[in-house]
Amino acid sequence: MLTKVKSLAFHGLEAISIDVEVNVSKRGLPSFDIVGLPNKSIGESKHRLLVAFGNSGINLANRKILVNLAPADLHKDGSFYDLPIAVGILCAELNIPVPKSSVFFGEISLDGGLRHTPGALLVSLFAHENSVKNIFIPNMCINEAAVVRDVNIFGVENLGNLKNLLLKGIDGVANIRPNNNVENVNNTGESFYPFDNAVKVEEIIGQFYAKRALEICAAGGHNVLMVGPPGVGKTLLAKSMISILPPLTEEESIEVTKIYTLLGKIPPGGSLVLDRPFRSPHHTVSRAGLLGGGVIPFPGEVSLAHRGILFMDEFCEFSSNVTESLRQPIEEGKVLITRNKRVASFPSKFTLIAASNPCPCGFLGHPKVECKCTPAKIEAYRKKLSGPIMDRIDLHINVLPVNSEDLVESNMLRDSGGTSVTAPTHVSCKPVDTTESIRDRVLQARNVQRERFAGDAIFCNAEMSIVHLKKFCQLDKDSRSILNTAADKMNLSMRSYFKIIKVARTIADINGREEIVYSDIAEALQYRFKT
Repeated sequence: MLTKVKSLAFHGLEAISIDVEVNVSKRGLPSFDIVGLPNKSIGESKHRLLVAFGNSGINLANRKILVNLAPADLHKDGSFYDLPIAVGILCAELNIPVPKSSVFFGEISLDGGLRHTPGALLVSLFAHENSVKNIFIPNMCINEAAVVRDVNIFGVENLGNLKNLLLKGIDGVANIRPNNNVENVNNTGESFYPFDNAVKVEEIIGQFYAKRALEICAAGGHNVLMVGPPGVGKTLLAKSMISILPPLTEEESIEVTKIYTLLGKIPPGGSLVLDRPFRSPHHTVSRAGLLGGGVIPFPGEVSLAHRGILFMDEFCEFSSNVTESLRQPIEEGKVLITRNKRVASFPSKFTLIAASNPCPCGFLGHPKVECKCTPAKIEAYRKKLSGPIMDRIDLHINVLPVNSEDLVESNMLRDSGGTSVTAPTHVSCKPVDTTESIRDRVLQARNVQRERFAGDAIFCNAEMSIVHLKKFCQLDKDSRSILNTAADKMNLSMRSYFKIIKVARTIADINGREEIVYSDIAEALQYRFKT
């Protein structure tokens, strides 16, 4: 008997409909074959299923089984075809119809139970977008799939449970929806990142200029390059971003979770990724590791950092091939990988935070330590960062060593009696922002931007197009005058020119102003290196 069961295949984040055709016959020599360009994990499915059926009390002896995964010209990958193949076999054996308008997805273990299978959210979204009424998935994947509304979700525990479900028919069975809306899932979801151990801004001594730049970065999604000697706090400053970033919105959470579920990074029983990712690849990372790749395309670090932070420490130590490959992801917010006549697209709208030393020895410009590098070495070191990459970075900041005044104010140079050890007798105190106060300003600015760009498919000022700049970033005469003068003196490209306006727009949002004023442009200009 021939049965046809609906499943799917993944090409990037795109779900493609797959027909699983199962023919079970009692004639001929017993065999179990799978055709239709399956990979090794699918080829091993026949061994898992034969043992699983046997351990579930279902005898498939003396059966000739042929499974075809159509279309046959598309490479298939993944163990989730176990469930649709099992459904096809059961329906053929029991001589019952396959449930209509249904997609089946899940890996089966040797005891007949269904295992947690990566990609449940993508299955649920596929069903919603293609008007498929029902999805059958492992019980452990229900919370993840239940994020999507208007899809009937049936959790399958084991082959015995599946057999009873098929015999009774799904019309009389209540589908399982533990979380019927996204709000409930968000409220009960878990954080998969170590945000509780994040560095607090107030724990970092001094560096007020850098902290201000990172506040602007968090508020507007702007890219940052920090240059300074070793040990001045560049890495700590980058890690403190975790504590001031706003939470993901509902739409952003779904975007990020789609990437992480594809790689199996959502734990059993998990639902949405709620916190912004913070990715910090080592400087030896390959181009494929950063951008993604593979015969079956997989996302790289730039996509795993989508809607979050990509921190590249020791930026000049990355190979030029790797750093130059960031041009398209930064500019277009996506990575395109062509495989097997198809193009896989992965989103990559991340905020880049790069940190680098000013020279090979690291001490160029240090007030107390002499640089030992020759001019030729310094020039070669700086050439590792090309003009096009530097042009795509919004905020360029020098991070200098902390002075004794800041150490005194932080109580780092006081003895047990509270007396200053090495500091001047009089120190003018500087206001110290707390993590909470900075985060509040960032949230306020992001809320303004969310309302501003409602319906435009962008979430922050850094993503503005020319159309948005003309609409939301009008400059008065004085502001435009100083910007044009600076553009001539600093040899700014048009991209840099517009980035300064975007940064000024964010500064105005932080300060609660609807209009960009002279001081906003002046501050934004401070964060550009001369070219």
